[in-house]
This record gives sequence, structure tokens and C-alpha cells, in this order.
Amino acid sequence: MTTTDAPATDAAHPAPTPHAEIGDPPIPPNQAVAVASWLLVAGVVLAAFNFRTAVTSVGAILAELRTGLGMSETTAGLLTTLPVLAFAGLGALAPRLARRYGPRALLTGALLCMSIGMIARAWAPNAALFLLFSLLALAAGAVGNVAVPVIVKRYFPNRIGLMTTAYSTMLAVGTAVAAATTAPIDHLTGDWRIALAVWALPALIAIVPWLLWRPAPAAPGTAPMGRLHGVRRSRLAWTMLLLFGCQSAIAYILMGWTTTILVADGMSAAAAGSMLGLLTIVQIPVSVVVPILTVRWGPRPVFFILMSCYPPAIAGLWIDGGGPLTWLWMALFGIGTSVFPMILTLFGLRARTPAGTSALSSFAQSGGYLIAGVGPLAVGWVYGLTGSWSVPFGFVAALTVVLFCAGLYVIRERYIEDELAPIL
Repeated sequence: MTTTDAPATDAAHPAPTPHAEIGDPPIPPNQAVAVASWLLVAGVVLAAFNFRTAVTSVGAILAELRTGLGMSETTAGLLTTLPVLAFAGLGALAPRLARRYGPRALLTGALLCMSIGMIARAWAPNAALFLLFSLLALAAGAVGNVAVPVIVKRYFPNRIGLMTTAYSTMLAVGTAVAAATTAPIDHLTGDWRIALAVWALPALIAIVPWLLWRPAPAAPGTAPMGRLHGVRRSRLAWTMLLLFGCQSAIAYILMGWTTTILVADGMSAAAAGSMLGLLTIVQIPVSVVVPILTVRWGPRPVFFILMSCYPPAIAGLWIDGGGPLTWLWMALFGIGTSVFPMILTLFGLRARTPAGTSALSSFAQSGGYLIAGVGPLAVGWVYGLTGSWSVPFGFVAALTVVLFCAGLYVIRERYIEDELAPIL
């Protein structure tokens, strides 16, 4: 039986306009509504900047961190896998927490936990406590991954493309900035602990708009966000899970293994790192246009354009890794992996209600991150067995095929509530 907390007659209604919950005070003046809207925009954008800083700041100085904490290779492997485990586990709890506490309290609490975790892990005396506090530092990213698409759907139903652009772009910017500047901060201060702790500051700044923001009143008769049951029976939900999982697995494989592959092909470590940086930089401008074009053109042409970059990128890096055209293969990978902001946009476009967006986002991301976590581990395991990069590249190619097939289903216009309607 599939139900929502709201009456059954409201299940197929489009998303409510961004005006707050039933029982709120009378509608404030237009100026107050505008201020509330801009505070919400600032809250989403500043929060998104922080969703990956806890991950990429560690990767940038992993060698120093391992030396400082006496961390074994096994523990370091667990540390690199911890983000996807946190995103899967904590992300599954996000819809329940959002319904109970509301988006304002949820994001405020998550960012506060992140700040505390960032500082605490920086001065952790051993590897075990570092892992524990890292889990706390990952809270904002894990919760925000699921909560932000729901907030965009509920409060900006007519601006999904624009808001997803702002969100995904700041996500990419935060990822790149933390990766690029953590090591220089370490060299400048001479202390890797300070280089990690400094990322608590933008997380604390991001709390300010959420403390000031108050939801505007809802239109008369608008029901509060309910819960959509029976998501596991939805073919769309499972296909979105595959789409998200395969895309994230490819991205994590590239982030984790590109430099190793290029160094093995004869490229210097510095040059290999710059190629990985190029991939991240290319994603930023592409993330700006993909959500907008997904809404304006529809997802089909955008998906085909992005997917067309994968075959030459895989073949080029496989055959000519470390060669003069490596920059081209990495740029193509940067464009192709920008399927990610398109998927974020589809969380809003493939649901009629905020409850549908919440259910779809949580289900797809929780299961998808488990697939993503397996990807880099599988590549390392296969390479260790074979001593060759051919099988890992074949694995990436297979993930791309599954990604393409899942996308063919998702880009067709369909809604999760419609798939569940027969069993209401």
C-alpha cells in the first residue's frame, strides 16, 4: 500500500508554491518574502560549497596525514571509502529527519556537526578517532545531497533548473577549491592539522542564512510535505539508482586512480595531478549550463551530448594515457561526468511533489553511493590481480554502458507518483 501523509486526493497535485506550511502567520509584505527567498538561495549555495570539502581536503594531504597519525594502508583505504558509506547511510535518514525537523533545522544541524567534526578530527590523537570525527564531518554532505533537491522542488518549483545550476556549480567549486588549496595551506602553515581545520570556517558561515531564514506562509489549503511509500516498487526509482550509482562510480574511479594510471604511463606526478585538476575545473562551467539546458531542452539531447564524450575519453586514456592528448581525454571526462548535475535536476523533474522528490532522491542516492563505493575498490582489486589496466578500463566501459541504458529510461517523461498510483 502506497500512501502519503497528505490526503490521497493531493498525491497527484503539482509541487506547492514556495510559501511555507499550514498554520503559519498571515502572508508578510512582499519585501519580507523577497528577503526570505534570497536568504534561502544563499543558504543553499553556501551549504553546497561545503558538501565535498571534508572529502577533497583529506585527499589533498593524505600522505602527510598518514605519516602524522601512523595510519596503515588498510585504514587509509577505509578513509577513502568512508564518504560513500556516509553518503549512503546518513542520506537514507535525511527524508525522515527533514519531515520531523524541517529543512532549516536539518541543514543548520548538519553544518554545525560538520564544523565540529572538521575541528575535532584535525586534532584527533589517533587514526580511530580521526575516522570517527570524519564521519561527523561528512554529515552535511550526506544530508545535503538528499535535502537540497527537496528544498528546491518545494520552494522553487518554477526555478528547478536555475537553482540546481547554482547548487551543482557551488558543489563543484567547493570540491575544486578544497582540493587545490589544502596542500598550499599545509605548506604555508607547516601543519596539516590547521590545513584540515580551516574548512570548518566556511561551514560555520553557511549556517548564518539558515538561522535567519523563516519559511514564507503556504498558499491556503497547501498540505505539508508527506511521505511517499512503496518506492521500491517503482521502476523509475531503481533506474535512477543505477544511473546515479554508475555515474558516481565512474567519477570516484577517475578521482582515485587517474594519477596512478598516468604515472604508470610515464607522466610525472605533478603533471598527472594537473590532469586530474583539469577534469575538476572543466566540470565547473559545464555544471552551470547542464541543469538549465535540461529544463529548457529536456533531458534527452543533454544526456546524449554528455554521454557522447565517454567513448573517446575511455579509449583515449586507455590507449594514449600519458601522451600529448591526455588533456583532451581528461576534458572529455570532465564533460561526460557532468551527467551528475543533470541527475540532480531529474530528481525534481521526475516527481510531481516534494514527497516524491524526497523519496526518489533518498532511494537513488543511498543505493547509488553503495555502487559508487564498490567502483574504486573493484578497480584496485582487479589491477592487483592482473597487473594490467586493461581489465579496469573494461570495467569503466561496462559501467558506461549500464549508465547509458539506465539513462534511456529516465530521460523519457515519467513521474514516480504515476508509477505508484495503481497501488495507492
